[in-house]
Amino acid sequence: MPQLDQLMHVYASQLFWLGIVLAVLYFGVGRMMLPKIEATMHDREAKIASDLNAAQAAQHHAEAMEEAWRQQTAEAHAAAQAVISKAKDAGNEASAVQMATADAALTAQLTAAQATIAQASADAMAQIDSVAAEGAQQIVAKIAGLQVSPEAALTAVKEVTSHG
Repeated sequence: MPQLDQLMHVYASQLFWLGIVLAVLYFGVGRMMLPKIEATMHDREAKIASDLNAAQAAQHHAEAMEEAWRQQTAEAHAAAQAVISKAKDAGNEASAVQMATADAALTAQLTAAQATIAQASADAMAQIDSVAAEGAQQIVAKIAGLQVSPEAALTAVKEVTSHG
């Protein structure tokens, strides 16, 4: 069969051209394209490494800023506590001064009131004798029908109150 006899010639020719095409592809891609691809990949790796280093540096910077902020906050908090403590102390001192002033004023008022009460009590006691003497005069006048002098009635009341 003649078709089968040509098959070897056709395959040989196709294998020859296949070898040439593969060689061209191998050398064309391997020698021309591969270095460009490798350079691009290398550039990408360098860019990624650079970006990672920049991100790490930025993170360290942010952590340092956060620590500085925390320290400033702590210092401000301590300063505020000192101001509050100072204000409390000043308030306590002012309160103590006001309390002492009020206590002194109240003591003076109490002393004046006690003196007034003592004077009123002494006046009342002095008047009690005279009122008792008048009452004794009226009782003697009603019961006995006698008139007693105010001096005699006062002497009798003083004598009775001094024994009682």
